[in-house]
Amino acid sequence: MSANPITPNIPFDEDGVHHGFLRLPYSRDDSAWGSVMIPIAVVQNGEGPTALLTGGNHGDEYEGPVALQDLALTLSPGEISGRVIIVPAFNYPAFCAGSRTSPIDKGNMNRSFPGRPDGTVTEKIAHYFDTVLIPMADIVLDFHSGGKTLDFVPFASAHVLDDQNQQDACVAAVRAFNAPYTAIMLEIDNVGMYDTAVEQQGKVFVTTELGGGGTATARSIAIARKGVRNVLRHAGIMAGDITLEPTVSLDMPDGDCFVFSEGEGMIEPVIDLGEKVSKGDVVARVWATGKTGVAPVEYRAKRSGILMARHFPGLIKSGDCLSVVATVV
Repeated sequence: MSANPITPNIPFDEDGVHHGFLRLPYSRDDSAWGSVMIPIAVVQNGEGPTALLTGGNHGDEYEGPVALQDLALTLSPGEISGRVIIVPAFNYPAFCAGSRTSPIDKGNMNRSFPGRPDGTVTEKIAHYFDTVLIPMADIVLDFHSGGKTLDFVPFASAHVLDDQNQQDACVAAVRAFNAPYTAIMLEIDNVGMYDTAVEQQGKVFVTTELGGGGTATARSIAIARKGVRNVLRHAGIMAGDITLEPTVSLDMPDGDCFVFSEGEGMIEPVIDLGEKVSKGDVVARVWATGKTGVAPVEYRAKRSGILMARHFPGLIKSGDCLSVVATVV
């Protein structure tokens, strides 16, 4: 197999603060010898664990990039023991376009692992993370929110894993992040996920969904800023006490958590995020848009709990996720 073409222009093994790029050669119409320049920062102080902190896995999610740009600017080596690798937007082409997927190859970074060194731009970035950055890390935090098409109650989450000890370590780190909600996450499409690649290498993994709608709020950014420092303290990298506030524990036990639209139209939300839902309750109605005098289609919860997520734009297509109901533990 060919070598990955990405090269860093900063060291990964020297004390201090280093700001630079992961440079991926990319020949294109407007630059024959061009590159994709992915911003990266490395802060190191002596021996200790390594944290890999990422945002912009999807390019229309902003809490992670803001919190990580702030951390890269303000974190000093004297505050830590070990190493912190910060990549505020690792699907950088998607981030620059404000889109979920890359405008170069339409690659969804979170469905492209383990990647290929001779593949598309997205696959090359995924392969570099899978073979270079993830192996360096002891703990990985990947920030997400709902992007332009979903909105969530703000939560940090872990997955159910075959290795109970690894799962327990992930859950402990998620609880240290201390979002307003803490969830055990059920993925409906986990093939090629960054999450899976990290977990398969035996690392502690934390992910989030901190809001959505293709923007961030002061509250969601504050949750991200507090959470990333809590995780660094939990990992023994940053000194100081973990800041803990009350959190609500959520579970997604099976596919009945999801409600999908079976037609297209205009959404009428009936229940707002975070509100209680009983099995059989109407969570949303979908109205026809091209004709009057047509009753809306009602969509009902398949289980009781709270409304954890909802479709964000006012219009929906057949097959889109309309809402997610999680159980309160």
